[in-house]
Amino acid sequence: QVHLVESGGGLVQAGGSLRLSCAASGSIFSINAMGWYRQAPGKQRELVAHITSNGSTNYAASVKGRFTISRDSAKNTAYLQMNSLKPEDTAVYYCNADLIASSSWSRGNYWGQGTQVTVSS
Repeated sequence: QVHLVESGGGLVQAGGSLRLSCAASGSIFSINAMGWYRQAPGKQRELVAHITSNGSTNYAASVKGRFTISRDSAKNTAYLQMNSLKPEDTAVYYCNADLIASSSWSRGNYWGQGTQVTVSS
């Protein structure tokens, strides 16, 4: 089994910062890419940031320049540093990993349970 656990969400005032972490554990052979998605009430889940195994990143236009994604491959952990937060960043943030599980030797997408980020004005 593979588990993704997010942490670091919370309540912050506009202009503040938060750092999210996502730790992947279990029967993992390799991780191809990790990403952060978010879903606000009444809206579809959207990609926030994505990082590949070679360190290539891409960001949603709405967060570019404010958010930074990084990963520690040795720890199977991804991070999302969020600065200059805005009320419209309020959402549940989900971690995603594109990985090969060693239990099945198959490639698949795995999701964390989500962490709430609330930005007050």
